[in-house]
Amino acid sequence: MSKTVFLYNKLVIIDFHTHIFSPKLKEYRERYIKADPCFAELYSSEKARMTTAEELIESMDDEGIGMAVVLNIGWSSHELCVETNNYILESIDRYPDRLIGFCAVQPSAGDTALKEIERCVKNGIRGIGEMRPDTQSFDLTDGSRTDDLADLLIRKNLIFLVHSSEPVGHLYQGKGSVTPDRLYPFISRYPELTVVAAHWGGGLPFYFLMPEVKKACKNVYFDTAASPYLYDKRIYQHVITIAGADKILFGTDYPLMRPKRLLNEIDSLELSTGTREMILRENAAGLLGIQRR
Repeated sequence: MSKTVFLYNKLVIIDFHTHIFSPKLKEYRERYIKADPCFAELYSSEKARMTTAEELIESMDDEGIGMAVVLNIGWSSHELCVETNNYILESIDRYPDRLIGFCAVQPSAGDTALKEIERCVKNGIRGIGEMRPDTQSFDLTDGSRTDDLADLLIRKNLIFLVHSSEPVGHLYQGKGSVTPDRLYPFISRYPELTVVAAHWGGGLPFYFLMPEVKKACKNVYFDTAASPYLYDKRIYQHVITIAGADKILFGTDYPLMRPKRLLNEIDSLELSTGTREMILRENAAGLLGIQRR
């Protein structure tokens, strides 16, 4: 893990789910659409916004976000993982007090993927993600693909952030098929691995009403990325009641959604100050090793 960052403000909001891309990738967008199925699924539409590190920082300044986790996506090839990881590494080096990086790997690359994680860790990466097992064509329940990967992440104290989706409800671009029934065997297999299941884990928190699920998910957290597109705002109160406020990480999926929309939802719920701060900062700070002086 990289060195501890100290926060000086009373409340430094941490956005746990954003995406950035290099200017080159934005310029040659069509080339990457043809090269990769995951990128094509997410960004083939002209309406799908892309942002650079500089543009993200500008937005953070405008909307009062102190720090952001910058995620990669689930590229199909090892080479594209490395190329885009390099931009994330460069970005967190330019903005060490604002950006926290996660890298991408293709588990099917085997030892080569593990070496890429080692390289990224040396340059300050805190985890891997946003992993997309369906478009990356690997099975979360296949130990031959995931055992060595999970072991390395546990030893390095890294976070596994995975895209998650609902088994029911409306279809949308990039929904995917990583539903709770596919997440749970993976989580159960690696109880010491810290997992962040994006987009409320596709509804996995509701199964915390089953004691064995709650026990198995002791190191599992859920981000709120794109929440208004998926759930009524009451989901915050339900997950707080069922799973606990300490399991929720504020995330936007920027540039898909601006922080203000989610912050307005959270503020309208009249949560206690302590609960609000847990969601907006404290839970993320604890996972990322960030301390407030």
